[in-house]
Parts: sequence; C-alpha cells; structure tokens
Amino acid sequence: MTARMYYDNDVDATALDGQTVAIIGYGSQGHAHALNLHESGVKVIVGLAEGSKSRALAQGAGLEVRTVAEAVKAADIVMILVPDTAQKAVYDAEIEPNLRPGALLMFAHGFNIRFARIRPPSTIDVGMVAPKGPGHLLRSVYQAGGGVPALFAVEQDASGTARARTLAYARALGATRAGVLETTFKEETETDLFGEQALLCGGVSALIKAAFETLVEAGYQPELAYFETMHELKLIVDLMYRGGLNFMRFSVSDTAEYGDYVSGPRVAEGVKAAMKDVLADIQSGSFADRWIAEQEAGGAEFRRLRERDRNHQIEQVGADLRAQMQFLNPVVVRAGEAQAAAEQSTGGR
Repeated sequence: MTARMYYDNDVDATALDGQTVAIIGYGSQGHAHALNLHESGVKVIVGLAEGSKSRALAQGAGLEVRTVAEAVKAADIVMILVPDTAQKAVYDAEIEPNLRPGALLMFAHGFNIRFARIRPPSTIDVGMVAPKGPGHLLRSVYQAGGGVPALFAVEQDASGTARARTLAYARALGATRAGVLETTFKEETETDLFGEQALLCGGVSALIKAAFETLVEAGYQPELAYFETMHELKLIVDLMYRGGLNFMRFSVSDTAEYGDYVSGPRVAEGVKAAMKDVLADIQSGSFADRWIAEQEAGGAEFRRLRERDRNHQIEQVGADLRAQMQFLNPVVVRAGEAQAAAEQSTGGR
C-alpha cells in the first residue's frame, strides 16, 4: 500500500487560530521553527535561559523572548528544540510544572518519548513534526517559497485536537508544501537513529575512511585518494538525490556502472548482518542507554572518539586541498567549536 502524503490543501490551517506556540531553544532547528511560524502568522514566544547567548539573536529577529517557564505558561503549544540529552532536565524543571491542561507538547525527534525519558501527564497532547533536513535548509527553502518534507505523529490526544494542531503546525512550518508523512514516535526514532548510524553518518564515514586507507596503504598519493573517495562523493550523491540510483547509473560511464554491479556487493558483503545488529541495539534501547550513560558520566569517550577522527589523515589532507578550492566555500571546525555547535543543535540531523 502506498503511503499517503499530506499537503497544504489537506490541512486545516485554522487549527492554530488563537494559539500561542512556545519554541524552546533557538539553535539550528529552533530559529527555523520560530521564524517560519512567525512569518506564517502564528504567535510565537521563544523560551530561553536568562543567560542564553541566543536571546539577542531571537530578539533581533523580532521575536518575543521569555524564560522557558514563562513561555510554557503562556503557550497552548510547546515545541522542545533543545538537544536530546538536555531535554529531560529542561522538561522536569521548567516545562512539566507549567504546562496547561490540554496543551500540545511537541518534539522534532521522538528519542525522549520512545525511550521513556520524558513521561507527559495524561492531560496533555503529545505530537511530533520532524523535518527531514537541517534548520538552515528548513529556513532557506521556506524563504524561497518552498518547504522541506517532514514526518508527523501523535502519541497522545487528550484534547481531541492533537492531530489537527500537529498538521497545522507542519503547515505553518512550510513542510506541507513538500508533503508530510504520518508515522509514530517509535518508528521515527528507530529509523532516524538507524539511518544516522548505519548509513548517513556512521556507515558513509567508515566507508570513506576505509577506501582512503586502502589506497594510501597501497602506495597511492593521499591527495589523489582524497579526490577519489571523498571529493567526488558529492557528485554521485547529488545524482542520486535528483533521480535515484537509476539516474546516477545513467549519468556515469558504462565502466563505472558495470563496476557498481560487480564490485559493490563484494564491498557490502556482511554489511546487512551488521546493520541488523545496529538496528537491534537501537530497538532494544541499548544504544540509548549507552548514549545517556556517556553524557551523564561527562562524555569522556565521546570526546576521545571525536578527537581520534579529527586527526585522521583524510581530514588533514582534505583541509589543505579544500583551502585552495574557494568555490566550495570551505569551512574548518576547530577543537572546541564542535561542542559549541552541539549545544546549539536539536540532537537530530
């Protein structure tokens, strides 16, 4: 059965009439949600800590800013857009005590509901709108008149209006311009974590490093290896993005296409079994337990892993090459900046 996508005309935009939305956090996703909703005519309050550096940014954009507790007290809808690992503490201290009965508590990723880190009272609605793109893209595409597709879900409907309000939120965000797909918190969380770990972040990164190391260890120039394993990847992914695997194979040479068919399965031998193990860890909660324990212990292993890969040869070679290719608008993430960026993220992509 083909999944149904929901678009602008499928949504009752009036479900947000007279509603006030509190956006908790003003990082990558937070600023995009707040500004898109504001420009769609929704009353928005941004909830931030007193000393947050983001207060000036939000106020400078013309948004009303209050403390988290004050924003929640004034809101009919509360969207939590602070990192996954910070959500429970913020929720316990400032959100739950101030939620109105019948309020809609929203998330952009289901992690804390799926793994029972946050347990909302039965008197409120719980929904999710999860854009399938980073905040800067969500914002820029909206400004250009388009939208980033999203997933939506309703976990709890105490008021009888949760689904209508969740869809109306997605519409105000611009997501229904591209289409939104209905899911569950469980399905979104497990597939999102799996995609990040098995392919989009973990799998691709590991494959790039393995290919680079194979060439360098065989005596080929590191710079050449970088071009063949990292630089050209974007060209291939862009083709897939536009027209799937078929368009990529249509666009490359016959030699490359034939090599795809006969060598790709050899490289991927055993990969599917490993992916099933990754998925099982996610489904069982083992990954979530490990990640939460790591954060609560101070994050030493996380920092060690980050530093190890920061110093990989492909990163050093790539930085030098990219610095000479100004058309790429190259960027360098230095030690310390990664942590600052993480603190501004939503805990998702």
